[in-house]
Amino acid sequence: MNAALVTEYSKFVRAMVPRATTLLLVLGISLICSAMLLATDTDDPQLAAKLGPLLDPGGWNGYFTLAAQVTAAGGLIGHGAVLSWMFGREFAEGTISGLFALPVSRSTIATAKLAVYLGWSLAVGIALLVTLIISGLVFGLGDIPASAVPAMLRQLVLTLLTGAIAVPAAWAATLGRSVLTGVATAIGLVVLAQVTVVSGAGGWFPIAAPGLWAISGGAEVSATQLALSLTVPAVGAALTWHAWRNLQLDR
Repeated sequence: MNAALVTEYSKFVRAMVPRATTLLLVLGISLICSAMLLATDTDDPQLAAKLGPLLDPGGWNGYFTLAAQVTAAGGLIGHGAVLSWMFGREFAEGTISGLFALPVSRSTIATAKLAVYLGWSLAVGIALLVTLIISGLVFGLGDIPASAVPAMLRQLVLTLLTGAIAVPAAWAATLGRSVLTGVATAIGLVVLAQVTVVSGAGGWFPIAAPGLWAISGGAEVSATQLALSLTVPAVGAALTWHAWRNLQLDR
């Protein structure tokens, strides 16, 4: 297992896809929120309506509510893209056949890939939170009040949960033997989450629950509903592990 972890980690840190996605998630989300902050000084009622939480409740809490909205959608696609690349690239680049000659089982390789991915997701969550705080300070939100700390913690948890619920993309990329299959699955999950939130059933849909929980400050999602979101990575990881364990070259 250690050898598989070292190998997958080495491939991961040297690749362009994880690096680019990290920058897009961390800097992209922060820049979007910062740009919205700059736009708050406006007399345009239409623009003010679009700014939403930055004006009501405003301040740090409104800032992190906006960040949660962006993270819930963009974060899922970004995490799904990285997972799709990690598992789909072996087929796209033709390296999958070489894995059958290794003394390490394919299921162990899949487990190592998921472990490296989860470590990366944690690093992204921490980096994004720090960058958001720095951006808020730079663009004039002032000192961070104690009342904003729960919103900051929800932002970190949301990023981690968003990374977790993207795990089915790894299974899809394996079954489809394609990076695009995994990415399409991640996009499909975002669409389903949006539909369930609009219908009012978002709290009971594990894909939508983390984002709705963070955006509403925990008011619209119970602890039980949020805990259900953990079934998604559990089932997704199990299916991915099983698919790699029974992987065949002829199909």
